[in-house]
Amino acid sequence: MPLISVNKVSKSYHSRLLLDHVSFSIDRGDKIALIGSNGTGKSTLFKMIRGDVKPDEGEILHHGTAIAGYLTQNMEELDMGGNLLISEELQDLEDKMRDAEARLAQADDAESQSLLRTYQQLTSRYESLGGYDYEPRMKAALAGLGLTDIDWTRDVSSFSGGEKMRICLARLIVSRPDILLLDEPTNHLDTDALEWLEGFIRSYGGAVLLISHDRYFINRTVTKVLELSDSTITAYRGNYDDYKEQKRRFLEDQKRLVANLEKELIRQEGVTQTMLSHRNISGYHAREKVVEKLSDRLAAERSKLSGGPMRMSFKLMPEERSGDPNKKLLEARHLGKIFPDGKVLFEDVSFEIKACDKVFLVGPNGCGKTTMLSLLLGRISDFDGDVLISGSSRIGYMGQFVPFDDETRTVLSELMERAELSESASRNLLARFGFRDIDVYKQISVLSGGERSRLYLCCLLEEKPEILFLDEPTNHLDIESREVLEDALAEYNGAILAVSHDRYFIEKCQSKILGFFGNRVEMLDKYEFYRRKYHAFMEAEDEKRALEHSEQRRIEKERHEEEKAARTPTVNRAQERKEIARKKERIRFLEKAIAELEEEQKTLEASFGKDTSPEDYEKYAQNTEKLDAMYTEYMELENS
Repeated sequence: MPLISVNKVSKSYHSRLLLDHVSFSIDRGDKIALIGSNGTGKSTLFKMIRGDVKPDEGEILHHGTAIAGYLTQNMEELDMGGNLLISEELQDLEDKMRDAEARLAQADDAESQSLLRTYQQLTSRYESLGGYDYEPRMKAALAGLGLTDIDWTRDVSSFSGGEKMRICLARLIVSRPDILLLDEPTNHLDTDALEWLEGFIRSYGGAVLLISHDRYFINRTVTKVLELSDSTITAYRGNYDDYKEQKRRFLEDQKRLVANLEKELIRQEGVTQTMLSHRNISGYHAREKVVEKLSDRLAAERSKLSGGPMRMSFKLMPEERSGDPNKKLLEARHLGKIFPDGKVLFEDVSFEIKACDKVFLVGPNGCGKTTMLSLLLGRISDFDGDVLISGSSRIGYMGQFVPFDDETRTVLSELMERAELSESASRNLLARFGFRDIDVYKQISVLSGGERSRLYLCCLLEEKPEILFLDEPTNHLDIESREVLEDALAEYNGAILAVSHDRYFIEKCQSKILGFFGNRVEMLDKYEFYRRKYHAFMEAEDEKRALEHSEQRRIEKERHEEEKAARTPTVNRAQERKEIARKKERIRFLEKAIAELEEEQKTLEASFGKDTSPEDYEKYAQNTEKLDAMYTEYMELENS
């Protein structure tokens, strides 16, 4: 039986149809990606599965007691309060358990049984939520998502937006719901955190339904793809690359079917006209119905081609190029960036960019990629070393947010103004970037994020830059817009220097990698080479930190012993050995006593029922207090 069934669900907003009789199911262990262009209704569908939004038609069934955990991409909807290492529900349960223990110790015979039942219910719920090992699992999840070396006592509300998103994702992961609903979980994650999350999802025993535009992430996590397009959902087996191949074959078959139907329609129309000219009226009307049905089917089959991928075919080349692919456009000599507090971001970095190089800067968050890009663009002047740029080189820049001088302009007028093209040439060029028919008359102010990026890139490339600087250009773009961007850059013959975490984008467009390893930067030929070298670098760093930590502990222990010796200059060595032996003996006694008392508690718990005597309840409460005291003494002796 599936965990969730979506049956013929429809939903409209402001007369716009988002979902039209959509059906699918989620089974235990399923790993599913829900893909589609921005604004098609993916997040709305998630909210309906959660029960936050009601469908106009159809039903969504949650079978059994399946629990769904939800991560939203909307920061305002996230739970931002509370302690970092414990959820509010677990904290509330702990408070109630302590209260119940205190009341049990003081309870009379009449209320002991009721209090014990309450206490057992609380502990059972606490255990089912993973309360006893919640803190170490939360620390492991936060470390995997890139949050280490932080103050564990900080309130969640004091963290940055990206950190809050990762904290909420970690909370969701350790809560272990039956179904994880993840809406853009890769936002704010660097490559290390992405790889950790991929491994977690693959090994997760529950079901996962995720919305993502990260094709590399989808490839490495899911076994089924649901595509939401034209208000309907189509299911594909496998990961993203499997989906693309199945979609390609379907569209090829569909084109052949449409072509055959068009030929048949022309033939049937000819037969119909022949019957009319021969005054075969009854045959004419019969053929008219055949033609009408054929026309309807042709329209229906043509509509299935509308969801095909937006592809471009064009060649872009900077003007007045020497044609020499080895022409040096940019050279960096011994670059370094040190902050006023002495922190070294990078040092002694040297490389060069030639005419056809496509170089991607890659590394973890905060390693200095964007700083390096800003430095090369001349936006930062306080650095060591030199940046030399060919005097004739034209430079273009595109970030994750693209500005326009006049938001009231139309798509067409913006290109005509910036590129000085005719209307006909502008329309042809815009069509290659996905702006067709009346789309060219849209005002810039109403464009989606993907449309803005496509228009900006179209205008930018038409200005013929020789070096193109890109800072996270695929952020906030849907898959369709990312593929338009990739197609354009694949055909662009100038040099590219880009910062990106989009591994699919990097592997498709890069020719070289400028990889960050701590404060060292190195040029490599392939992204996979960088990742292998980076993993080896991180393993060496972990070993180095472990040795440093071990050495620090040894030094602190020696200092502690020296300070202790200084405070007691007339140490009686025999007395000291005697005291150590006494502690060891006491520890052994406590270990045995704790084990025996815990066994007695288990026996008491197993015997509890309606015939249990008040003395047994009192004994249980007294044992609980004794255990707490013995554990406290045990920990003090261990740490002394």
